[in-house]
Order: sequence, then C-alpha cells, then structure tokens
Amino acid sequence: MPLSVRPTAALTGAVSAGLAAVLVAGCSGSTGPAAGPETVAAAAPDGSAPPRAAAVTTPKPTPTPTPTGPYVALGDSYTSGLKISPQQEAEPKGCSRSAVNYPSLVAKALGLSGDRFHDVSCSGARTGDLTGAQSTDGGSNPPQLDALTPATRLVTIGIGGNDAGFMDVVGQCAKENLVDALRGLVGSDRAAAPCRDSYAAADGGGDQVQRKVDAAGERLGQQLKEIKRRAPQARVYVVGYPALLPADPASCVPVLGSTVAGGDLGFLVEKEQQLNTMLKRRAEAAGAVFVDLAAPSAGHDMCAGESARWVEPPFPAHGLAAIHPNAKGQEGAAEAVLKAVRG
Repeated sequence: MPLSVRPTAALTGAVSAGLAAVLVAGCSGSTGPAAGPETVAAAAPDGSAPPRAAAVTTPKPTPTPTPTGPYVALGDSYTSGLKISPQQEAEPKGCSRSAVNYPSLVAKALGLSGDRFHDVSCSGARTGDLTGAQSTDGGSNPPQLDALTPATRLVTIGIGGNDAGFMDVVGQCAKENLVDALRGLVGSDRAAAPCRDSYAAADGGGDQVQRKVDAAGERLGQQLKEIKRRAPQARVYVVGYPALLPADPASCVPVLGSTVAGGDLGFLVEKEQQLNTMLKRRAEAAGAVFVDLAAPSAGHDMCAGESARWVEPPFPAHGLAAIHPNAKGQEGAAEAVLKAVRG
C-alpha cells in the first residue's frame, strides 16, 4: 500500500502559488518574473472592474445516427443460417438463408424491408465469392458485392472461416482422435493431442493453420477496400465467429465423451481465437467495426446444454447443422450487431 503524506498548509500554499505563477506566465507568454495577483486582476483604464474571462466549455460529441438503410448482409453459412427454419424463399436454395438469421433480425429491428434490405449471404462462401459467382447445389449465387450501390448505408460481413479451412481443421481433429482411439484398443499409448501433433508434423513443426488464417486476412483486406469503393457512405461491420468450445475442455466430456483429447479441444479453441483476432485486425485496418461474438457466446458453446447452446454439437438437434449456430445463436449475433450499430 503506498504511503500517505498529508501536505502542510505552508506546502499547499506554496504549490498553489507556484502553479498559479506558471499558468499566468504561460498564458501571457512572458519570460520575466511572474506577475503578482494585483497585476492579474488589474482595473480597466476608466477604473471599472476588469471583464471576466469567458467560460470554456467542451462541446459534447454528436452521436452517430443509426443507419436507416439500405442494408446489405454478406457472409457464409454462419451468417445465412444453415438449416434453420423457416428458410427464405430467395434463390438459390443452395445458399440456405434462414428467415430468422441475424441479418433478418437486424433488419426487422431497424425497420428495414423490401429494397432497403438485401441478404446475399450463402452457405459455403469464401472471400472470393464476394466478387465472383458461387456455385451451390441449388444454382449459382451472384457475386455478393454486386448487391452494393453508392446508396448502401449499412453492411455486415461474416466470412473467412472457409478460407482458413477452419471446418476442415475440426473434421481433421475428429478423424485423428478417432484413429488414435482405435489404436488404443490394440495397446498403443494415446497421444495427448493427436490433431495438434498431426498438423505440426505435416508442416515441420510450423503453424500451417495460422498461415491459412493470414492468407484469408489478406484476401479479406482487399475485399473490404472494394466494399468501401462500391459503397463509400456505408458503415461496415465485420462479424466474428461465436465460441464453438468452452475454455475448459473438461466440460465437454458429457457431450463429446472421450472421443476428442482435451489437448485437441484446446488446439481448436486456439485456432478459432486466431481467426477472430485476424478478423478484428482487418476490420480496424479498413476503418470498419468488429463485432465480437466470442465474448457474448461464452457459456453457449456446443458443449452447453441444449437449452443454452448457440452452436450445435457434432450430433445436432433434429434438422439442424452440426457445428453451426442454431436459432438462439442467430438471436445472440443479432443482439451483438444491433448493439454495435446503435452505438
């Protein structure tokens, strides 16, 4: 605890007088001896009292108005709402856009509909599909950025996971753990993190996932510049990914059992953090706003109970997509986006 020193009256008076002298000398620009109190409040030539200095007020910052649209939503399956009912009637069906995905909920809350709201997100989208057509099982989705115009005032974009191959990493980890578990049946020692070990061995001990994330970041940075060029008046929000797993892997045992090693669950948490960190940095570099979903989704990961989770586990509830947001997850994302948009 720091020592407390009680100033004496003489010390306080000396400090106050010294500070006043410095302020007076600084304001007058004088380099000579400081003027005494009688010269500071000198009378006017006619003998009247000196005029009082005008009070200095700091203007309050003007709040940024909430965008009134048009609003364009860009992104992949975490944005489109893969398999969440009801699905939109818009084509192509292969994009699997839900009528209750977070863009739709944000638009509804802002009173935007018709020509003032365009959801062009699409399941499986990569950053290249923002400026190029994307082929889906239900037809071709036009380049997503084609929906932008100089009149666009609000843009949300949730993309990058497919570029970084994050779902591939999740699938590979499941495979490596399954293989390792089967080997355990014949007596070999089970590795603490077979998936992490596999990625490290395949790349000479380097971090190939981080390199994919960095490459995705480069592409996203270029696309954010293109968004700015096409919609120069739009406010752009880069939406991150929700927490898929808890910080404590032990809490996943009731859901995942012992099929995935605790070390690999930690590995997946680390890789998702790298992805979200990249998205945040790219958003800030482009003058966009990053909307963090990891923090608000903490405790709502795939290992949470069915009533609490925002993300479905590998064996999802009937009709939903594995390792993807459910309706609660879309509601949580919408709340985070609206909080950012409304300031």
